[in-house]
Amino acid sequence: MTLAVRVPPELSARVPAEQRGPGLGRDSVRLLVSRGTEVAHHAFRELPGLLRAGDLLVVNTSPTLAAAVDGELGHARVVVHFSTRGDDGRWAVELRDPDGRGTTRARAGGPAGARVRLPGGVRLVFEEPLSADGERLWWVRASGPGVPGMLREHGRPIRYSYTERDQPLSAYRTVFALDSADGSGSAEMPSAARPFTARMVAELVSRGVQFAPLTLHTGVASAEAHEPPYPERFAVPEASARLINAVRAGDGRVIAVGTTAVRAVESAVGPDGAVRARAGWTDLVITPERGVRVVDGLLTGLHEPEASHLLMLEAVAGRAAIGRGYEEALRGRYLWHEFGDVHLLLPAENPHTEHCSSNCR
Repeated sequence: MTLAVRVPPELSARVPAEQRGPGLGRDSVRLLVSRGTEVAHHAFRELPGLLRAGDLLVVNTSPTLAAAVDGELGHARVVVHFSTRGDDGRWAVELRDPDGRGTTRARAGGPAGARVRLPGGVRLVFEEPLSADGERLWWVRASGPGVPGMLREHGRPIRYSYTERDQPLSAYRTVFALDSADGSGSAEMPSAARPFTARMVAELVSRGVQFAPLTLHTGVASAEAHEPPYPERFAVPEASARLINAVRAGDGRVIAVGTTAVRAVESAVGPDGAVRARAGWTDLVITPERGVRVVDGLLTGLHEPEASHLLMLEAVAGRAAIGRGYEEALRGRYLWHEFGDVHLLLPAENPHTEHCSSNCR
């Protein structure tokens, strides 16, 4: 599906919410709530009152890396975006051209054998494209000091042209992020969780909402070509799998925080419909035809009309709900992208079923 809408440039969130005015915090964003085709407007800080005791939030603990670093290819200045760390020690990277404004332009990767010099004595040798369908991302082999340390010292978060200026890495990390022992992480922030604060997590727990952590390391976005997602590394721990199954067996709802959480948990479902502990790589692309088997709801950002993520949203909530929600988001002047507002997709309410009010504990 591609939505027949155009997102005006002024609706791109240019800076984090906490920088838009005095007294604002990460949670100072708006929350669009869709229950089927019924849409309501809220502040994100109202989220605890919109969930029920017994609901389960599935959250991604992947940390965002300082994945952009300046380099030299021959005599040309380039920017390397580190996307994914392979099991064989290679990295999948995207080569970009600096645009003179602090961001970058698309550039073809490769060719095989091309060498890029990076700070700290790291050298990259391009070996082969990540996919046979395109040459935007390439597998490279690094020599010299390790890549994770080089990124920590010389890297910066990946930034796109709709943002106003560079931000510290802390602005791109969520409250759920946990550093990996091997330096792995996400090239781009699992941004649906960005508005959460420690205080909100505590309030949700006090109201009986539970959390199931998992990990999916996201690669670079495919903003130019709108490709489907590339394979990504994920892990669903045993404790989270058991908790998800227990909530599904009861009357709670499993609500994923971000499309990354949906991809990970849906990749861990067995033939019997139960979630099991699993770790490895997933190439799952969730479409309306495939559907979802575990997730009842989704908290997510607002995606570009052509983005493949919208197929996943359709799988969770249906085409009519997504179309109606995006119409309201545009009419209400909601903000897009990683620093923008968020959209909560919940199952349509059964008018004959009673449920907890915002005062439930």
